[in-house]
Amino acid sequence: MTPTTDTSGRSVEGMDNRTEVRDFLASRRARLSPEQVGLISYGSRRVPGLRRAEVAQLAGVSIEYYTRLERGNLSGVSEAVLDSLVAALHLDESERAYLFDLAKAASAPSTPRAPRKATAQEVRPSIQRLLDAMTGIPAFVRNGRLDVLAINAMGRALYSQAFDSPAFDAPGRPVNLARFVFLNPRAQLLHPNWSDSANTSVSILRTEAGRNPYDKGLTDLVGELSTRSEEFRIRWAAHNVRLHRSGTKHFHHPAVGDLHLSFDALELPGEPGLTLTAYSAEPGTPSADNLALLASWAATNVEAAPAETSATTDRPPADER
Repeated sequence: MTPTTDTSGRSVEGMDNRTEVRDFLASRRARLSPEQVGLISYGSRRVPGLRRAEVAQLAGVSIEYYTRLERGNLSGVSEAVLDSLVAALHLDESERAYLFDLAKAASAPSTPRAPRKATAQEVRPSIQRLLDAMTGIPAFVRNGRLDVLAINAMGRALYSQAFDSPAFDAPGRPVNLARFVFLNPRAQLLHPNWSDSANTSVSILRTEAGRNPYDKGLTDLVGELSTRSEEFRIRWAAHNVRLHRSGTKHFHHPAVGDLHLSFDALELPGEPGLTLTAYSAEPGTPSADNLALLASWAATNVEAAPAETSATTDRPPADER
């Protein structure tokens, strides 16, 4: 999935993933040195990283075959060959999944396909009730594009700087966490480690692009962010991916101060493509005290989430339909 506007001036080619395959494999090759993979380096190198011949040697394939792969042709490649590339390029779990997603898309029927239109995506009322019952911790449900489709009062309180901005909570368009991070100056106040949050947002979107290359809503979002944010363009071009399952995150809330929170991201088996993310604090820490303060603050400062946000659509704004 190529952004609508990027540094090379290319346009969206939603139905052809050759560019994605080429750039991903080349970027993974460029980050490795011969010493890192147990090879002896001979002669000077004009560009950093392994040579194609070295990757081919490590993967046990011919240089001609690997060159074909790196030119973007993964169609019909076996799992055994893909796993040999994973080992040769030292790919982690998320990168392996991304490579397999790219190969799956490349092996799909060759009939030209237009990007799928954004479709209505609803969160079941029972999921919203589950979120509402989580009164002591922030929690929300998002899709792979980082649209917030449902959220509880604590989550809305934590992300109040996003939800209080009319530009990011417009009717017909859910709050999008990537759009907030890159286009709203208040994001750098909420996220003291802004660069980490930015990297995470892009890696999640890149992972989703490999998994779902014909999602028009994602293509449009990437195009918008690429056009409006140089920080996004730089990160998107790095081709980094990540399985966002658990970890820690640092927030600075204007009302309660610093919050160092653990997060757990749980896929919803009954809602394909949706993830429930919940934040919690280690008991007995200042962050736990501040989280309790946030609950008190939320009780008096956060209105009930409107229907448009709590169980709403995945639709683009009216002027984009």
